[in-house]
Amino acid sequence: MKFNLQARIVAEFLGTAFLVAAVVGSGIMAERLSAGNVALALLANTSATGGALVALILTFGPISGAHFNPAVSVADAVERGLSWFDAFAYTVAQCSGGILGTVLAHAMFGLRLLSLSRHARSGSAQLLSEFVAAFGLLCVIWGCSRSRSGVTPFAVAAYITAAYWFTASTSFANPAVTIARSLSDTFAGIRPNDVLPFAAAQFAGGLAGTLLFRWLVPNLPSRGRDVVVPQRAHQ
Repeated sequence: MKFNLQARIVAEFLGTAFLVAAVVGSGIMAERLSAGNVALALLANTSATGGALVALILTFGPISGAHFNPAVSVADAVERGLSWFDAFAYTVAQCSGGILGTVLAHAMFGLRLLSLSRHARSGSAQLLSEFVAAFGLLCVIWGCSRSRSGVTPFAVAAYITAAYWFTASTSFANPAVTIARSLSDTFAGIRPNDVLPFAAAQFAGGLAGTLLFRWLVPNLPSRGRDVVVPQRAHQ
């Protein structure tokens, strides 16, 4: 049998918390050490995020599938790999874990535990970027997880690392992370007013990528049971 829902929820909570702590914490550290060089700060932020993604997917993937992302969980439910109830539970855990990750990052750097971001990220270019980022992420996941699941952690991290640089939004591609980053008035932040449009673009991109792969590779298993990586049976 699979790991029970409680264990999977805890894995999603912790994985998302560590992911956001890596994103926000590395952003704070990068901003402090880069002496105003934004490109250098973004490079440091990118490398930390990519490294954390590989480690966290490998760690928690066998338990929960290592979604860490409501757009991924909803896509998994659309493909009948996850019940809608479980997808909702995953989403709550991911959003809660993301907020904890922001709090932890702030605490580690001696900042206020929560601070609403003033970093504006709005406009059609930003929203298109988030659609593209999420679309590509789900394409990578579906393209790898059903045929070469062992490479998925590295493929996902490589894609997100690249998307930091080829999208105008620096590739949030994750509604839970977007919410969490709105609570950090630091390098990685996003203004709360911009969260809902970002999340809508992310869900739309994720769904589009999922539907594309349903048509593009029809000989893949119709049931997406193992997203992002295969889950081990609970002993």
